[in-house]
Amino acid sequence: MRAGAWEEIGVGFGYKTAWLAVGSGEVADALGLIGRVAMDWEAGTEAAYRRGVFVASPVDGWTMAHGRIHLADGLDADGPALLSWLGSLGLRLGDLQYFHTDRIGELHAWARVEAGRVVRAYCYDGSRGDVPLHIGEPTGIERQLGVGLGGLEDGREHWTDSDWDDWHAAMPHEQHVMAIARHWGICPLDLPEPPPMPHGIHGFPPGTE
Repeated sequence: MRAGAWEEIGVGFGYKTAWLAVGSGEVADALGLIGRVAMDWEAGTEAAYRRGVFVASPVDGWTMAHGRIHLADGLDADGPALLSWLGSLGLRLGDLQYFHTDRIGELHAWARVEAGRVVRAYCYDGSRGDVPLHIGEPTGIERQLGVGLGGLEDGREHWTDSDWDDWHAAMPHEQHVMAIARHWGICPLDLPEPPPMPHGIHGFPPGTE
């Protein structure tokens, strides 16, 4: 990782990637990771920005796993594949949260699974000017931030430039994703650098090594 990258992406990860936050359970096993290698926080998070997934040791009661490719682009963050995957994880892990943010592609998503069921999921895809995923009611923090409240309402074919400007202004950005993660339980940017924890596990989902 180049000099200064810590400052750009935060403490290990958060920006330009996707991650899970899980309250309990064997996350590496639920993900089916193969080719596992023990890594410390810095090495693991750096590796997961390139390929694979890093599952960190629990911190503050949460186990976090991140992967820029294999928890994000490879899962189609705005479609049925993501919901199916989250549902299958929920059956094994119970409660969990998913976040994805990419300021370059303007793709920002978050989801919450409770008792194995996806109760909230939202995705904004700025490259398409679309909200392809909107399931469940916005949570309190979303309403407080003013994001995740709507999609593309009917009649948009008649919208003026001003209407579109107002719509885009109401869409989320990466700092909103971090605020939602923080309010729901844990934000990776808030952890010390690096967190004082045992080594975690880096590996690959089946068929991706």
